[in-house]
Amino acid sequence: MEVFYYLVFGGLAAVVAGLELGKSGKDRVTTSQAFNSFKNNYVLVYSLMMSGDWLQGPYVYYLYSQYGFDKGDIGRLFIAGFGSSMLFGTIVGSLADKQGRKRACITYCISYILSCITKHSPEYKILMVGRVLGGIATSLLFSAFESWLVAEHNKRSFDPQWLSITFSKAIFIGNGLIAIVSGLLANLLADNLGFGPVAPFDAAACFLAIGMAIIMSSWSENYGDPSDSKDLMSQFKVAAKAIASDEKIALLGAIQSLFEGSMYTFVFLWTPALSPNEEDIPHGFIFATFMLSSMLGSSIASRLLARKLKVEGYMQIVFTISAFTLFLPVVTNFLVPASSVKGGSMSFGGTLQLLGFCTFESCVGIFWPSIMKMRSQYIPEEARSTIMNFFRVPLNLFVCVVLYNVNAFPITVMFGMCSIFLFIAAILQRRLMVVSDLHKLSTSMQSFFIVP
Repeated sequence: MEVFYYLVFGGLAAVVAGLELGKSGKDRVTTSQAFNSFKNNYVLVYSLMMSGDWLQGPYVYYLYSQYGFDKGDIGRLFIAGFGSSMLFGTIVGSLADKQGRKRACITYCISYILSCITKHSPEYKILMVGRVLGGIATSLLFSAFESWLVAEHNKRSFDPQWLSITFSKAIFIGNGLIAIVSGLLANLLADNLGFGPVAPFDAAACFLAIGMAIIMSSWSENYGDPSDSKDLMSQFKVAAKAIASDEKIALLGAIQSLFEGSMYTFVFLWTPALSPNEEDIPHGFIFATFMLSSMLGSSIASRLLARKLKVEGYMQIVFTISAFTLFLPVVTNFLVPASSVKGGSMSFGGTLQLLGFCTFESCVGIFWPSIMKMRSQYIPEEARSTIMNFFRVPLNLFVCVVLYNVNAFPITVMFGMCSIFLFIAAILQRRLMVVSDLHKLSTSMQSFFIVP
């Protein structure tokens, strides 16, 4: 079975390398030196921010268990993180639009560094504070940085099509390569060097501090709507009005929530799905394989975006494939006989699911730069961070409900639910394409009949 893991990983690595090295002229876009410097600066900062996040992932649950907390206590800590992101996310998003995106990015670094420091304490209340800080930081990570990038890109008058280059490169490195390296580094610090499970959090704080220094020294400030006449409630009203009055924004928010909700649910479910009878599986190696699959997806997305294919069109296919891959555990549960032996290696059904999960992670890799591209097109600049965090409210609520009831339903029911959500996302993506095309047609007709 170990050979199977290496074959999957090696095959994915070969495909990713082939795609990156074999890019033709159609897959490359000619840009300026100024843009390349800007892009490289952002990708560096984004990679440092993501390393601060990825380093913590493998050892959060283990650290809490080492402090003596049971599954219920740990579950409440996780719920606190997603809950704080849901409650405070819209507030910090509005503050980012009004007070400045650069300040918001620095606030992310400070919040996450403080969250890492709390991991040194075995006190439950202090750990809970750390989770709340981590939830706030997560909201900023997935809104403030992208909002700063889009505004700064436009302020410097770069070609709008070049945004997709930055998105793809940031996801390929930050969500792929950095994730793999961070997992290996976390394992080296905690296990091989014997520094214990707190060491990855200390390393994360160091990377965040380095990234914060680069932001403070090289980034300029930009805003959504800095006018003094608009308070926090006014920002909320502007965002809510934009979502309610523009079907494209509402559809985009629903699509994002459905996909990311299914994605985060998958994070909790893949381990029990692959080892239902406590099979001995290499969790770290499988995680690295998933991240390599995500790199494959982002590499594919960069080619699709470089060739200026319609995002709204190909994402329908991506969501449909995603739905089928997460329905695979339901199919294998009925068609493949389950092993009654405790322990041992992964079953045949597990190997099929692993291949399906790798396909799903490739879809995730395509999703990130593509959804970023659509957000840059449809979300208005004056309330970008606020609207993006509005999108995360149903997502975080959904994840909290799943976490609270994770033991209440069979795993096949949970995967079936995610599959349905992804099919709905595909349907909504189709609707978004139709509405977008109608809007463009209407705009062109109006301009045609306007008398000079």
